[in-house]
Amino acid sequence: MWPESIEHASHQPLRTGLTTGSCATACALASARLLLTGKDCDACEIELPQKRGGQGNARRVTLPITACHRLDDGQAYASTVKDAGDDPDVTHGATVFTRTRLIASSGIHFRAAEGVGTVTRDGLALTRGEPAINPVPRRMIAEHLEALAVEQGYGGGFEVAIGVENGVALAQKTMNPRLGIIGGLSILGTTGIVRPFSCAAYIASIHQGIDVARANGLDHLAACTGNLSERYARDQFGLDDMALIEMGDFAGAVLKYLRRAPVAHMTLIGGFGKISKLAQGHLDLHSSKSSIDLDAIASTAETLGADAALKRAIQSANTSIEALKLAAALPLGDALCAQAWHVARRIVPESVHLDVVAIDRKGERIGAFLDSEQTS
Repeated sequence: MWPESIEHASHQPLRTGLTTGSCATACALASARLLLTGKDCDACEIELPQKRGGQGNARRVTLPITACHRLDDGQAYASTVKDAGDDPDVTHGATVFTRTRLIASSGIHFRAAEGVGTVTRDGLALTRGEPAINPVPRRMIAEHLEALAVEQGYGGGFEVAIGVENGVALAQKTMNPRLGIIGGLSILGTTGIVRPFSCAAYIASIHQGIDVARANGLDHLAACTGNLSERYARDQFGLDDMALIEMGDFAGAVLKYLRRAPVAHMTLIGGFGKISKLAQGHLDLHSSKSSIDLDAIASTAETLGADAALKRAIQSANTSIEALKLAAALPLGDALCAQAWHVARRIVPESVHLDVVAIDRKGERIGAFLDSEQTS
């Protein structure tokens, strides 16, 4: 029933899943078919979007329909439970549902039902006031309902309300509130498939965050690796949530996107260990993709005056923070921020004022390099 499985680093196959957009498409089709034919169903087959330029037969998948019935007001209701496969998706196990109504005017008209948010800020793919149902799911639903209408000789249109049970609470675990999507989740998907542990969705949210901030006229953003760095940005720069980009480990996603969507001022803020990785040229700061290089940190300390004993002690340290403590008499934090700044500067346009700040585990600054400090 599900499209495929892929192999993880442990060599164990991981199941893919289907997006909320795919779930909504199946529910919309099931409920519309009930209205036009009088037949309910316990499963619904849909066609997934083909990749741009794709050739050959489109992929078809079948989703279980957990409920399909008429409502007293003339609408039809259908629901399914989202299976995100082995991806740690916040909506895995959530019930996605649609309420569909036949209308006289042609076309597909979308509404947000309970648990789906509304767009309140510029910078997203949808305009303010629109239900947070992204363009690809809208197209998927429209194509399936239009095909059904032709099949059944129906000349009218459809009103489709999409919802997610408990979606308001689930949305608090996403970046939707920061992006200005209020009242629930977004209905997402570009391929219809959730690929386990894929970074694509996270990177897309980083790009959305930058787009929203730019569209709302913010000129100083802070790309942060976690909660402590976000708190630092609020306290030290007075930035509000819209200006805070939750980059996590994906420093490269921020830096590369600034070439397409530059801002006036970007501050990168992260823990000392992650900044030390960026200093060594790593753009993915996750532990599975890059490691803290204690030898490189020791070499930097040596350029600052560390003797042989201190250099050996740093090389033998258990953590980067321990290495930093050993070199407390040296400006090691500033030096590694400078190295990280030069790595970032090679990617980011010169028009972007760029700062790098390292913090410790208490959220206090332990190093920085500011664009204004550049001397070469």
